[in-house]
Amino acid sequence: MPCVKLARIVLFGACITFAGEAAAGVKVSETTRTYAVAGGTGAALLAAMDRHGPKHGFLTRAIAQTRYSVAWTIEWGETRTACRVKKIDGALDITYTYPSAHGLSPVLERRWTRFLAGVKKHEKAHGDMARQMVGAVEKSVARLSVENDRGCRKARTEVKRRTAAIYAQYEARQIQFDVREHRNGGRVEGLIEALLGR
Repeated sequence: MPCVKLARIVLFGACITFAGEAAAGVKVSETTRTYAVAGGTGAALLAAMDRHGPKHGFLTRAIAQTRYSVAWTIEWGETRTACRVKKIDGALDITYTYPSAHGLSPVLERRWTRFLAGVKKHEKAHGDMARQMVGAVEKSVARLSVENDRGCRKARTEVKRRTAAIYAQYEARQIQFDVREHRNGGRVEGLIEALLGR
């Protein structure tokens, strides 16, 4: 069986800007991309995904992929001694990549439709966790105030610490989700077996 799997790429990190004007809250944009596969059997379609799917690591490819990036803009408010987060705005960009197949036989078309629905459900779960993650960051940071912090150095450090901790927590959840879905006898294997007609 080809070594194909579902994948997720995270592109968050150093995108925290400490100034600027924007509408309050987190803005989410979603993009869907497809790549073409062809074949007269489920095995041929899997082989095509293994050849043409989005890259997952250096040598492997995935059936589908969720990529997301996060950027934050924070506006600060200072008093004589304290620093607080006046406004935090986030931008979450999610890109889903799925295979696309046309001209299939009626039997294979039915199998493909069920397979693709399961793949999309898996990838959307990754996107939902990314949305929850940015919501958790926004909630954690929105009311931050640090006393004795002229110049906001301590507050900036605390924002970075909280953000990194939440990212790590949600990355662990993403990994645990993939482990469950990709285990032997798991959901992803079931999708592949159904596409193969087994």
